Amino acid sequence: MKTFYATLFAISTAISGIAQENLNKLDSLITSGHFKEMSSVVIAHKGKIIFENYYNDATAATLHNTRSATKSITGTLIGALINDGKLSSTQEPAWKYTQVKNLQNPDPRKEKITIESLLTMSSILECDDWNDISRGQEEKMYLLEDWVKFYWDLPVKGYPEWETKPEDSPYGRDFSYCTAGTVALGDVINTISGSLETYAETALFSKLGITDYHWQLTPTGIPMTGGGLGIKSKDLIKIGQLYLNNGNWKGEQIISSAFAKASKEPKAVMGSPDYEYGYLWWIGEFGKDKKETGYFMLGNGGNKIAVFDDLELVVVLTSSLFTKGIEAHNQTAELLNTFIIPEIQKIN
Repeated sequence: MKTFYATLFAISTAISGIAQENLNKLDSLITSGHFKEMSSVVIAHKGKIIFENYYNDATAATLHNTRSATKSITGTLIGALINDGKLSSTQEPAWKYTQVKNLQNPDPRKEKITIESLLTMSSILECDDWNDISRGQEEKMYLLEDWVKFYWDLPVKGYPEWETKPEDSPYGRDFSYCTAGTVALGDVINTISGSLETYAETALFSKLGITDYHWQLTPTGIPMTGGGLGIKSKDLIKIGQLYLNNGNWKGEQIISSAFAKASKEPKAVMGSPDYEYGYLWWIGEFGKDKKETGYFMLGNGGNKIAVFDDLELVVVLTSSLFTKGIEAHNQTAELLNTFIIPEIQKIN
């Protein structure tokens, strides 16, 4: 632990004893434009940054719009609330902490939606960002002023005979990617803490030495916890390292250890591609000849902050390929599969 904090920002340019061929090739292919619109690659192994480079006018000072990777940081604040004794557990009902009134679709079952349901994208409300006709699809939320009320106004989803019911799904949950649910989770954090923005600063960012960042705000003035946080690549490394250390930073437990461990354990299955989901962290395998299981923050454009506990590895890949959908995600997956994971496996 001590070595990590002493060396995290001492970048090794020689990477003594490491065969660098893959990393050099990675750098060359990004620079040549083969991998499009990449803005940074930062790799920390055993607490030491062994590779760091910026592309397409980005620098170490750039605040990257990592889109939905923000969601994992929102989950981190729930872990901080539990660690601070401000929240008893993820099983508490989320409705308990909202001020929303006069629902369009009142239903007593909404009062039983837990914080864990929001963390795992598995609540009973009809919300699916990947389905354009879904009542809760995020583009419809952006047309309104009150995004929290948008979520709680949604109807309860139905399950026709041909659909798999939650109780018949892996882990007993029906995964449905829902940005509005993470916005509602931000409202929970804001209510419990008194100010999400202040709490994020005092309970998380300042403790990690993160001093320069930018929240996008919702129309009602609350930080947008579903996406868009602007943050530096080296600060994203710190978030990943916090989870690799099970919530501990410089000897201080910042988020509950139990919560950190639960966050990176499968809680739901998303389908295709073959990923699972924890507490606002994706879980999957990367590598070429030998696969490594990791958990990662994921954002539109191909943004990935991936952590591999067994390799003691944190990788930050930022990209602004926002209009290419799955192609952008496949691009950064290839960087992990073909170049980064095989190289770190050589070191180990």
